[in-house]
Amino acid sequence: MEKKSKNPLKPILTIVISLAFAGFFLWLALKGLDFKVIKASLAKANYLWVLFASVFGILAYWFRAVRWNLMLEPIGHRISNSNSLWSISFGYLMNLTIPRSGEVARATALYGVEKVPVDKSFGTIILERVVDLICMVAFLILTLIFKFNAIRSFYDFVINKKDEKEKFIPNFFERQMMKLGVRDFDSFYLYAKIVLGVLVLIGLSLFYKYQKEKLINFGKGILQGLTTIFKLKEKGKFILYTIGIWVCYYFAAYLVCFALPETSNFTIADGFFIVVVGTLGMIVPASGGIGAFNLAMKYGFMALFISMGKNAELGGEMGLTYSFISLPLQITIMLVMGLISIPMLAKAREKAVAEKVFEN
Repeated sequence: MEKKSKNPLKPILTIVISLAFAGFFLWLALKGLDFKVIKASLAKANYLWVLFASVFGILAYWFRAVRWNLMLEPIGHRISNSNSLWSISFGYLMNLTIPRSGEVARATALYGVEKVPVDKSFGTIILERVVDLICMVAFLILTLIFKFNAIRSFYDFVINKKDEKEKFIPNFFERQMMKLGVRDFDSFYLYAKIVLGVLVLIGLSLFYKYQKEKLINFGKGILQGLTTIFKLKEKGKFILYTIGIWVCYYFAAYLVCFALPETSNFTIADGFFIVVVGTLGMIVPASGGIGAFNLAMKYGFMALFISMGKNAELGGEMGLTYSFISLPLQITIMLVMGLISIPMLAKAREKAVAEKVFEN
């Protein structure tokens, strides 16, 4: 039986949706702000601090690469740290095109140079995400302990703003629905969510029915990858590298604050808050975090400024200014490391093929 070709429209549609997300959130972030203030802040920023931040950003790649090697050992694969690094870099590069595609691309790239089965390496990547989630929760707890006043201040600010609105102003979609006779939007959105949930369940059921065998085999491979954490030979190193990764993330985010005079007095606790808010912004499936990260930083800095007794609008402007420095820095690192990874992985594949031919 002839294998069905993949639909070429699927990746294009995914990219278009991702760009739409990015554009929408960017519009929300920039809405009603004074660009002159942001431009002036960017002009007087001290970019030496951004350079220091970039060192930690790149160092996080290396720690993650060495840690991945430790995770692959229990399933019988000892890979080179360089191949691990370039596979990770290639995965991050792919995330800039199609969100969340990097995990599969990373596992596939590693298979090309080290012949580690994709399902097994993918299982370790999922395990990585679980560990990252635990670290993220730790940062969230630190934020709640030291910066709860910022969260509470922003909540009070939003509630007060909401109370100031005199009447319901429908958006474009709601105006179209009103033409069709819809008036109770609370019920409308509730029923829409129920219908969407049912359709998702039906879709998942059909997918499982026709792909059951493949899913079971893939699941077994993933499970084997996930259980590697119980078989780690060097648990101490694993913990140290994990701490190293998140310390690097912290300084890559926090040091950028010193580039701006308005945020150079931010405390270590403020850094925890920024890491949490920024990570939540990057979770949104927008290309490179564009728009979602900017909006998250706008609101996050507003919260910090309000808790300090400063102007909320200025906080939003500084949050955007910060995001226009921090996000391009992250994307630049992804692009540079990712583009370097392409010839490096190609060279490694050629070497692997030559060694195999020599052995035969």
